[in-house]
Amino acid sequence: METWIAAILGSALRTSIHENGFIRSSLGVCILALFCCALWGSAFSVIKIGYELFGVGSGDSASQILFAGCRFTLAGMLVIAFESIRSRSFIRPKRFSFSKVLILALFQTILQYISFYVGLAHTAGVKASIINGTSNVFAILLAVYPFRIEKLSFLKSLGCAFGLCGLIIVNLQGLQFDLSFSFMGEGLMIMTAVAAAVSTVLIRIFSESENPVVLSGYQFFTGGIVLILMGIVMGGSLHPASASAYLILFYLALVSSVAYSLWGILLKYNPVSKVTVYGFMTPVFGVILAALLLGEYDQLNILCLIALALVCLGIILTNKANADE
Repeated sequence: METWIAAILGSALRTSIHENGFIRSSLGVCILALFCCALWGSAFSVIKIGYELFGVGSGDSASQILFAGCRFTLAGMLVIAFESIRSRSFIRPKRFSFSKVLILALFQTILQYISFYVGLAHTAGVKASIINGTSNVFAILLAVYPFRIEKLSFLKSLGCAFGLCGLIIVNLQGLQFDLSFSFMGEGLMIMTAVAAAVSTVLIRIFSESENPVVLSGYQFFTGGIVLILMGIVMGGSLHPASASAYLILFYLALVSSVAYSLWGILLKYNPVSKVTVYGFMTPVFGVILAALLLGEYDQLNILCLIALALVCLGIILTNKANADE
């Protein structure tokens, strides 16, 4: 598994240097973005397994933050090690670029995951998943208005709308949903989505002059250390039950290191909307993989197929809009 993923990442890095390479093509974006979403989708189920193996309770935010910190610190180390081996020298951010690493770590790791874990403990999982999924829409809007690195069209708006509808449908299968709101719950989940969106746009901007893989590695490592310290201060603890626990942690770190590095490369060479719209596929993969890994086969029904169709339609419309520009 590790060799196969490393080979894909290495291939993507090699092709990304070509002006009209695979990384810029619609097919290349589709394959690699879906691969990232599949990895992120698998993380939902694997994190649940990890919590059981490390003795982390569903409402134990401190231990969850500590667990996330260990995961992201290890992810950063994997990215730095892999890129150093590939480059045949120890990689580090360019001079005066540590500020970019710190900014990315703040939004992509620290704010996003602290808000996520605390917010998740104070709201329903369905609402949390839907609100978190709006980060794809926020990312496109931020790219259009404050940062002005992209234009918004009717087709892009329609594509986002279809993707968002698919996201809602895949999360509302037989579950209750209410319109209550609290800052500690829904408010923090909105902050999670905004932080994720800001980090997406910043990666696109910073990657114009920086190696996105280097940025990814160092921001993960920096943010992960901060989360570990916060988890410890808050009283969190981890109690691995067996060697399988460490394998789960390693897999989750591998998911983060590979998926975010590839995502950063895609953002470097493509419009934000062309890449981000595929993010709506993450919860769809999450449902499918939950059925396979956790036996939750009741989630695989007609609503899942409708959600998949809507997300695919959203992707097609958004890509058509980018092709017409």
